[in-house]
Amino acid sequence: MASWKSGSGSMGLERMSVEQLKAVKEQADLEVNLLQDSLSNIRTATTRLEIASSALNDLSLRPHGNQILVPLTASLYVPATLHDAQHVLVDVGTGYFIEKTMAEGKDYCQRKINLLKSNFDQLVDVASKKKNVADEAGVILQAKLKQLASSS
Repeated sequence: MASWKSGSGSMGLERMSVEQLKAVKEQADLEVNLLQDSLSNIRTATTRLEIASSALNDLSLRPHGNQILVPLTASLYVPATLHDAQHVLVDVGTGYFIEKTMAEGKDYCQRKINLLKSNFDQLVDVASKKKNVADEAGVILQAKLKQLASSS
């Protein structure tokens, strides 16, 4: 099975048996599904960071002492008073928060968004290549099955 990964293309796939082609197609389809799940997760994370960045922009425009609603959950908000809009707590993962200035918080969000978009683009390329391998294996498999059926 290493020949289809080594870049020899359809020549390696054409030399495979029906069972090997089925295994290659199933593996490639599984990898494509996993990559699509990862793409969906990256899209979700990017959207959440863009919302956070927008919230930081909105927060920086509010005057000190202004009453705001702070979200505790998606549907529960509590009233609060804004005392310092120049410092924010940034969730850096696994329950850790770092105090940053507003500019640093905005920069952090933008860097994370750029990183996720870069990863997204790379995964799209990989998923596309895997999809092509799965499609090619499926076409060759169908041709071999027709050939076997006609010779029987």
